[in-house]
Amino acid sequence: MTADMPLRVETADGVCRLTLSRPEKLNAINAALGAALADALDDCAADAGIRAVILTGAGRAFCAGQDLDDRDPSRMTGPPDLGATIEQVYSPIVRRLRNLEKPVICAVNGVAAGAGANLPLACDIVLAARSARFIQAFAKIGLIPDSGGTWMLPKLLGEARAKALAMTAEPLDAETAVQWGLIWKAVADDALMEEAMALATRLAQGPTIGLGLTKRAIQAAADQPFDAHLDLERNLQRDAGRTPDYAEGVSAFLEKRAPLFRGVR
Repeated sequence: MTADMPLRVETADGVCRLTLSRPEKLNAINAALGAALADALDDCAADAGIRAVILTGAGRAFCAGQDLDDRDPSRMTGPPDLGATIEQVYSPIVRRLRNLEKPVICAVNGVAAGAGANLPLACDIVLAARSARFIQAFAKIGLIPDSGGTWMLPKLLGEARAKALAMTAEPLDAETAVQWGLIWKAVADDALMEEAMALATRLAQGPTIGLGLTKRAIQAAADQPFDAHLDLERNLQRDAGRTPDYAEGVSAFLEKRAPLFRGVR
């Protein structure tokens, strides 16, 4: 991969690390980066050898959101169609992150603003450097939170905190994000990638079919009645119980040894 590529893709030991790589722009998303990320997530879904994914950023920021140089009304003959931008760039990425039936870890290494603050919320486990800040910056330019922000924020934080973050655009530090339940863990800046890689490697060696089914079940809970969700649990558990990993897990437990999961059906 050449140095000017907007996304670095590195795969080892079942883990695919996707690094937003426009550090001179604080990894702001333009059409090329959005398309590269969507394509890389498709590749992760299709490759059985990839069993966990890490999403992170290069340099001193995770992602500053949309590259406004690409959406500057003063350079256009009329106002931009930001709905088209959402439909063509951000919604496809968020859908891929949510639908990928493999663990996705987001390692937020610095400022996460605008869409860059909401892409992590579409991942499964979010680790953040203690210096990281989450900023719903949309109000500063007259917009609403996108990339799933208006859906995820109230579900994770409640309406009061979601509205305050969205309307004030005040930064939320990593430690407070943990306390509020927005992310899982804040770690020392110099330990972020080591911890993210260790977690991804551990998950990649786990029963990844079952982990993917777990992800599907938990995500479905937000919009499903209890009785319907019990039926979904039944169906997904039936699928999980038919995997070689379940048989291996039981054998390993009974034989008092470490299991060797393969992540195949």
